[in-house]
Amino acid sequence: MAQGSFSVFTNELFQKLKDPLPGETAHQVMQSTSKLRFTVKPNERTRKSAVLILFYPYANEIYFPLILRPAYDGVHSGQVAFPGGRYEKTDENLIRTALREAQEEIGLRLNDVKVLGILTELFIPASNFYVLPVVATIPYRPDFYPDPREVEDIFQIKLKEISDASIIGSSEIQIRGVQIVAPHYEVNGYKIWGATAMMISELLSVIGTVDLEV
Repeated sequence: MAQGSFSVFTNELFQKLKDPLPGETAHQVMQSTSKLRFTVKPNERTRKSAVLILFYPYANEIYFPLILRPAYDGVHSGQVAFPGGRYEKTDENLIRTALREAQEEIGLRLNDVKVLGILTELFIPASNFYVLPVVATIPYRPDFYPDPREVEDIFQIKLKEISDASIIGSSEIQIRGVQIVAPHYEVNGYKIWGATAMMISELLSVIGTVDLEV
């Protein structure tokens, strides 16, 4: 493993996250046709949350983990997502929320995790949450210990794989009985759509020409 190459990737991404973010322009690429975004707006009940996008090197590739949510009676049942969750009053900020939730959901040990920056906060009308994507790295592949109550599976995704435009497709999905058309990334036989896909779109836009070879 060329550790120096991963350090170069980390440093370049750290610098790029300081630049103005593409935000909605990148989000729209993977936005669904759901009318909720026009009818549901942030209000006094809107809650804050955060997710962690964690890069690490392994076998000359750059990876990040995604989780499969268990089936439950809720809008995000069975979806592929970044580890994360709602802000708690004990969290000093949303970056802490992302780290704490990753620790709880996938058993991430935080000792060597380095936060590089954040992406654009995204409003999710279906659950009435604002979610902040926090970007971080760890210099080795961590051990994962999923919480079975919140995580059905963990996918270790190659950054190169998610950067391949050929995995982008579109499909019809039912949300609360309403049929929508949603763009998606298809990885490991699963479709990544909705807010997670919009975050990935912005992430890839920010990464741009960063060298993915490690």
